[in-house]
Amino acid sequence: MLQLRPSQQRGIGEHGGWLRSRHSFSFADYVDPQHMGFSALRVINDDEVAPGAGFPQHAHRDMEIISVVLQGSLEHRDSMGHVSRLHAGEVQRMSAGTGITHSEYNPSPDEPLRFLQIWIVPDRPGITPSYEQRSLPDTISEPLTLLASADGQAGAMRLQQDARLYFGRLAGGASVQRRLDPARKYYLYVIQAGLQANRQVLNTGDAVSIVEESKLNLVNELPTDSNTQTEFLFFDLP
Repeated sequence: MLQLRPSQQRGIGEHGGWLRSRHSFSFADYVDPQHMGFSALRVINDDEVAPGAGFPQHAHRDMEIISVVLQGSLEHRDSMGHVSRLHAGEVQRMSAGTGITHSEYNPSPDEPLRFLQIWIVPDRPGITPSYEQRSLPDTISEPLTLLASADGQAGAMRLQQDARLYFGRLAGGASVQRRLDPARKYYLYVIQAGLQANRQVLNTGDAVSIVEESKLNLVNELPTDSNTQTEFLFFDLP
C-alpha cells in the first residue's frame, strides 16, 4: 500500500522572515496527530534560511540528524569541535547521543540557504555523539546511492538504527525497479518533480509511505530528451 503525503498538506513554519519551513511530520508549533512520524523516521523539514541568518546554538540528544544542502551553504559548529561549511550537494550526519549542542547558519550575505533536515530515532539511547559528512553523487550513472546505513557499507555514513537512506536521481524517461521486503517500511520523498512511484505521480515536496509491498517501480515521467532530472530520497525502515 502506498499512502500519498501531498506537498501542499505539509505544515508551515514562518519565523520572522528569516526562516520558512515545510514540515512533513509534526514539528514545533505544527502538530498533526496523523503525521507524528513514520517508523523510525521522525522529521523531514524543508528549510529556507535567509542570508546571514540561522539557528543559534541549541541542544539535541538521542537523535540521528541528517542535513542535505540543496541550495547555498550551511555553516555548522558543534560542541565536539567541528566547524564546517557544507555547500549544495553535500550531506552531514550527526548522532546527538548523550547530548550535543550545535548551530547552523547561512554564511552568505546574499544567497538563500535551502536544506532538508531529517531526524531518525536511534535504536538505543545514550550513544557517544559523532559527526560525519559526504557529497551527493554528481552523475546519474547510479540511480540509487546509499547515503547512510547501520553498517556504513560502500562509504555510507553510519546510522544508529536499522535503517538505510538512499539518494536517487533519474534522467528523463529513466526508471529503476527495487524489490521490497513486505515486513519492512519504506518512505519516498521527492526533492525535484517528475517522478512516478508504482504509477503514482509525485511532485516536488510530495512523499509516499510504503507498507506491505514487494516491489517499487520508479520512473522519471519527463521525456527522454528532457534535461530535467528527478531527485528523491528513499528510506528503508524497520
